[in-house]
Amino acid sequence: MCFDVAVIGAGVIGALTARELAKYKLNIALLEATNDVAMGASKANSGIVHAGFDAKPGTLKAKLNVKGCSMMPAVCADLSVPYKNNGSLVVAFSEEEMETVKNLYDRGIANGVPGMKILDKKALKELEPNLSDEVCGALDAPSAGIVCPYELTIAATENAVVNGVEFKRNCKVEAISFSDGVFSLKTTLGEIKAKYIVDAAGAYSDEIAKMIGDNSVELVMRRGEYFILDKAVGNMVSHTIFQCPSKMGKGILVSPTVDGNLLIGPTAEDIDEKDNTSTTANGLNTVKTFSVKSCPAVSTRNAITSFTGLRAHPVNDDFTLGASKVNAQFIHASGIESPGLTSAPAIAEYLADVITNAMGEVEKNDSFNPVREEVFRFRHASDEEREAAIAKNPAYGRIVCRCETITEGEIIDAIKAPAGARDVDGVKRRTRAGMGRCQGGFCGSKVVEILARELGCEVNEITKFGASSNILFDKTK
Repeated sequence: MCFDVAVIGAGVIGALTARELAKYKLNIALLEATNDVAMGASKANSGIVHAGFDAKPGTLKAKLNVKGCSMMPAVCADLSVPYKNNGSLVVAFSEEEMETVKNLYDRGIANGVPGMKILDKKALKELEPNLSDEVCGALDAPSAGIVCPYELTIAATENAVVNGVEFKRNCKVEAISFSDGVFSLKTTLGEIKAKYIVDAAGAYSDEIAKMIGDNSVELVMRRGEYFILDKAVGNMVSHTIFQCPSKMGKGILVSPTVDGNLLIGPTAEDIDEKDNTSTTANGLNTVKTFSVKSCPAVSTRNAITSFTGLRAHPVNDDFTLGASKVNAQFIHASGIESPGLTSAPAIAEYLADVITNAMGEVEKNDSFNPVREEVFRFRHASDEEREAAIAKNPAYGRIVCRCETITEGEIIDAIKAPAGARDVDGVKRRTRAGMGRCQGGFCGSKVVEILARELGCEVNEITKFGASSNILFDKTK
């Protein structure tokens, strides 16, 4: 079989692009090198839906950021993904930084960001009383929001699969050739043929492009370290709090998450390795220092975990989207750093337009269903809803993760879903089992047992995140 389009990379860009292409009568494959979706930048970022005042006017970043921000509430509603329009504040600590705030306001106006205003100290402290007394004022961008990046990626993939996209995990692309208008992809699952390729491989998109002889994609890996604080911290801030940005990024933020935790970070450090997600003492100390500058009540004593995310910073400081100059059937989706998550719905539309315009007359898929079936969440259900669910399936009455109130029924649902969980981290991202205060200390072994039972394998075959990350080993073998 020859696919019409092969999308390489099941991050948020690849997943939403595959879903967008499913709106047409096309044979589409979504190829992922690892054991699950959202295993790169899409699993470890701030989850901020940016308003769009930061990007340079006239760039793809600026255009698609603002459009993506406006699209995100409806996309999340269709995909049953939590989204909060909490707004963002860029806080200044000096008159010099207030000039930066004014410049960001002007840039936002040029980009078409709605509803912005500049706040003085009094108005700012009324909005966010827990901010430092040293603040001078802020840029208020009410169109900004927060979303869970990996949940959005999972939901988009599920909806794409339901609408006919073929998802192939552990499918690493090793080489690409082109003959008679068709690409031949050598992968770890064998040969795959496709007329068009979308290169949404994130940190590895430059290497994929080089496989067709295109050396135009230049990326620098930028590492960012974070803390997640316990829900017990409460509503310390309601907005996403930024400090004035630098050439390295938007700086250390303090932000609520859609799940009720507090997120602080990230740092910004350029590195050579594409997979170095280790945390460092210096990096985490930087997060501590600068988050306290914004909000003195923040304490990493309340941290339940720390992590590092990697983003592929483009040397040209803009998204690379569209047909390759080497081969017009090879479509770039590279250098998608912040505001890439925000821009993702708009990027997906952009790429789908590029491909369908190149193909000519492409018939719409009238059976496309944009709505993902709502996922049952025991912790959010009413008593009546819980009773009805347990009556239908007693597994919903067995709590596995006490910290997050996750039931066995929800874990089974996550495994059986389209493109469902195949490892412990996959269950974690889909259900939050293991994301609470104990970080899987109590529920981890039970999750392994459920995975083995539902997948029909031995417990020592279950991994944390695929590859060689087995949880248990049989020393007798």
